[in-house]
Amino acid sequence: MNAPVPFVALNREHAAIAPDLHEAFTRVVRGGGFILGEEVSRFEAAWAAACGVSHCVGIASGTAALTLLMRAAGIGRGDEVIVPAHTYIASALGVIHAGARVVLCDVDEDTGLIDPEAAAALVGPRTAAILPVHLYGQVCDMPALERLAARHGLALVEDAAQAHGATGHGGVAGGLGDAAAFSFYPSKNLGALGDGGAICTDDAGLAERARQLRDLGQARKGEHVVLGVNERLDGLQAALLGVKLRHLAAANATRRRHAAAYAERLAGRITMLEEHPATPCVYHLFPVRVPARAAVAERLSGAGIATGLHYSPALHRQPALEGHVVAPDELPRAEAWAATELSLPMSPGLSHAEVRRVADACLAAVAVTVSREVARA
Repeated sequence: MNAPVPFVALNREHAAIAPDLHEAFTRVVRGGGFILGEEVSRFEAAWAAACGVSHCVGIASGTAALTLLMRAAGIGRGDEVIVPAHTYIASALGVIHAGARVVLCDVDEDTGLIDPEAAAALVGPRTAAILPVHLYGQVCDMPALERLAARHGLALVEDAAQAHGATGHGGVAGGLGDAAAFSFYPSKNLGALGDGGAICTDDAGLAERARQLRDLGQARKGEHVVLGVNERLDGLQAALLGVKLRHLAAANATRRRHAAAYAERLAGRITMLEEHPATPCVYHLFPVRVPARAAVAERLSGAGIATGLHYSPALHRQPALEGHVVAPDELPRAEAWAATELSLPMSPGLSHAEVRRVADACLAAVAVTVSREVARA
């Protein structure tokens, strides 16, 4: 029997760079710089350069990065932020924790990314910002969103939590808007060995406010100038991220090769994410759209293949967000993605043989479930 295919293969990725990770760990332990300090500053400089921006502020998590970015940008009570209805709940939570209200908009049918026309229809007197989410590793239609933001004087803030190293429209994710938030959750394209996040921007004032907010509101040791929080990236995670950053480009290239192998086998038979030539995807996830999703996932599980759901239900159906979000009466494309999306294994640690096996098993599972649905009808 074939060995199980994991959804991600972090153990394999880390095994390949274990000596460098061990060296970084030992360096931090010997140096004793566990909170902020030299390791964090070094990583911040490297990640800012990778994103093509002047400033990077290390934060304890991606959700905290979104929250503090909003606060540092002056977005809060009385403001509204337009957010796609098809995304992880953290995109909305960051806005809500900053005190603003989320206004949900529909997404593009082919990519699952925010629809600029849908966003434009929702701009109102209280709209302060648009939050495009570079979902699955593909950059949103930033030129259209830039025009919309400029027309109404809105902030354009990227949720780049799934798009480390993604490029598009002449830039890099994290450097395409006024500011951006990243997550370094372990399974991300650039993932820590714990949690972490970052804010990237060319706005020196915003970056300085974010640094104060993350560190208990301190301008300097003992001088607390704003009501801050304790959301600092720690030195160990920064050191480990610095190691993994050196391998990000190669890891993303492997993800794209895996995606091409999936596409070669599934094209014409399974609906996949549409990738635009101007915005090559780095495939944090590999989503497909399938009928009878639960049955397909069950058959794949029976074949030893792990899968994921991203994201169901759509945000306006999440119980925790009731009363905190505003949504149009209908969000049909977000609902459709939430009902049909199934994520196949995607990780640089997977082998090409495993990817081919997953694709063939997916085709077989869909064929069986469709034939059974037809028979029931």
